[in-house]
Amino acid sequence: MQFLKILPLHGPNIWTYRPVLEVWLDIGALEDSPSNTIPGFYERLSSWLPSLIEHRCGIGERGGFLLRVKEGTWVGHILEHVTLELQTLAGMQGGFGKARSTAVRGIYKVVVRSRNEKVSRAALNAGRDLIMAAVENRPFDVAATVASLRELVDDYCLGPSTACIVDAATELRIPSIRLTEGNLVQLGYGAAQHRVWTAETDMTSAIAEGISRDKDLTKQLLQNCGVPVPEGRIVESPEDAWEAAEDIGLPVVVKPSDGNHGRGVSTELMTRVDVEAAFKLADEEGSEVIVERFIRGNEHRLLIVGGKLAAAARGESVSVIGDGVSTVRQLIDLQVNTDPRRGEAEEFPLEPLLIDETPSVIFEIQRQGYTPDSVLPKNTSIIVQRNGNVAIDVTDLVHPEVAAVAALAARIVGLDIAGIDMVAEDISRPLAEQGAAIVEVNAGPGLLMHLKPAQGEARPVGKAIVESLFSSEDSGRIPLVGIAGTHGKSQVAQIVASLIQLSGLHTGLACADGLYVDERQLDKKDCANWTAAQKLLMNRKVQAAVIENSASTILGEGLGYDRCQVGVITNIEPEKHFGEYYIETIEQVYNVMRTQVDVVLDNGAAVLNAEDPLVAMMAELCDGEVIFFAQDAELEIVNEHVAKAGRAVVLQDGYIMLANGKAKTPLVSLTAIPALNNQSETIEIASFLAAVGAAWALGISLDLIITGIKTFVPKHVNIA
Repeated sequence: MQFLKILPLHGPNIWTYRPVLEVWLDIGALEDSPSNTIPGFYERLSSWLPSLIEHRCGIGERGGFLLRVKEGTWVGHILEHVTLELQTLAGMQGGFGKARSTAVRGIYKVVVRSRNEKVSRAALNAGRDLIMAAVENRPFDVAATVASLRELVDDYCLGPSTACIVDAATELRIPSIRLTEGNLVQLGYGAAQHRVWTAETDMTSAIAEGISRDKDLTKQLLQNCGVPVPEGRIVESPEDAWEAAEDIGLPVVVKPSDGNHGRGVSTELMTRVDVEAAFKLADEEGSEVIVERFIRGNEHRLLIVGGKLAAAARGESVSVIGDGVSTVRQLIDLQVNTDPRRGEAEEFPLEPLLIDETPSVIFEIQRQGYTPDSVLPKNTSIIVQRNGNVAIDVTDLVHPEVAAVAALAARIVGLDIAGIDMVAEDISRPLAEQGAAIVEVNAGPGLLMHLKPAQGEARPVGKAIVESLFSSEDSGRIPLVGIAGTHGKSQVAQIVASLIQLSGLHTGLACADGLYVDERQLDKKDCANWTAAQKLLMNRKVQAAVIENSASTILGEGLGYDRCQVGVITNIEPEKHFGEYYIETIEQVYNVMRTQVDVVLDNGAAVLNAEDPLVAMMAELCDGEVIFFAQDAELEIVNEHVAKAGRAVVLQDGYIMLANGKAKTPLVSLTAIPALNNQSETIEIASFLAAVGAAWALGISLDLIITGIKTFVPKHVNIA
């Protein structure tokens, strides 16, 4: 099995709307050996990857794929399913796959959903190795392979907090672009975009974030506004910490001023020895140390998004019970770290309790008269961790007054997204009744405790964040026109861009003649590609975009956007595209070009050449409106379309006419368009008809369209 080529298709393509990897696979002599002819192959494959039983394949039933393997299928098909399953086992969901033969015997195209190219490439290679081991009856370490892939997932895929925001945006049909290999993601296109980084957004104030890191300043601001906070102050030394504790009154809490995740926090301290020891623990974590009054109750985290409560979770202390034989260290491993809710990977709501890496745990044990290596007497219970285990969902229990106080705290600090740490005995009662208080306000709060709580219902916090950035009427989209076809694409793109710009929008143009924003040329190379399209859509200045797409772009990269408001198909000459990417038939060319129509939004329009039968056939594929253009005003398909209240742009008596139902509106004479130079080149005229159709679909006024085409000056005449 040899990989001849691997194509990362980053955007919508001939296979699916989502990014995929397409592999050109040469299976060599295995073309003569379907799976049922290889002794022991089925048994080895099904025992190594028993979860393949869930793959329904074309049969549509559980176990469908394995039945195909038993009855006989080829290794290209098997590679598709094995790769998808390895990705799933590694924690990166795939789901979509295809395997198709080409016109060349033994060569297949294998396609798998790819949320991250590096992970999918590794899974493909691992899948090939696994299959060949099964063919050749060699051992294969599946566990080690999955572990290696899981490391890649952790390194290169979005973290759970950012991923839940992106998934929520996708459900709301808001596009996204990953800007780095980290968790910086753009939601929306061009001027309509927002950026998120885990639980921070481009609306998160840097000043507010700085305030939240200064715990003492945060407390002062909250206290000044009447929000209940525990009395306390910054201390300079262990002796000062004890003096503050005596002034405040025991018990007290000692914590770092800029710590997080409960590190260096010691609670319910009653003695001078404990207070001074706790000072040293906190001093190692933060720049300053705070001593404050101890509030009785449970630790809670309230997530405030856009001034509203999105989720709430409660913490719990962690204890171990002695058996008279095991040390405290051993009991932690036996009774705490075996909890299936705990793990080092990000998907676990609770972290393992690693005693040697957590000084606060050792301190807690010592406070109770033991060491980590002490044997705990039978039935004796001690607390090993008092805080940092917030993972029990209590969202539905939060009293409205408590939610209002938490929202007020976030507003006082100035955070659009805040994790409010509150200590209360009963979150369903007002704070004043129980002497509860807010102890911290956190910027960039973790979301995992709300997504995968140890107990209770998961909360849609990603959706809450997206909805705080985009109103229900705001999809994060800008007017976007995609143009495909064999000839005339560049000229159509230039005319459409000039018409949109004339309407007052800063317009980006990516075409074969270069990359432009308004009249400024950013790149002189051929920019009818995915990379150029992405550059435009990342540009905050761009209020509308026009993007040309060649067949090679669709086949080799995918479209540079997920959906468009207007999709234009100029024409199709199938033979011009034969020979590339194993494209050899008219049907294959048709499937390539239809990609542009498939991505038209349901409130958008496809502008199609009615005089080209292949293009006209695509009308039935469009989710939105169809606008035909034709130089023959009496074309039957146009007349039928217009009779059904459809729209069309036609040439009649030397005029560009707009047909809408029974009405026809003369727009402009061809002789009034200087760019035509009084010529009647079919492609040139068709380009203006298509461009007028796109502008009409965008709602640009007819006066502006007339002015635009009369004054249009091509950046470069390119009808290829």
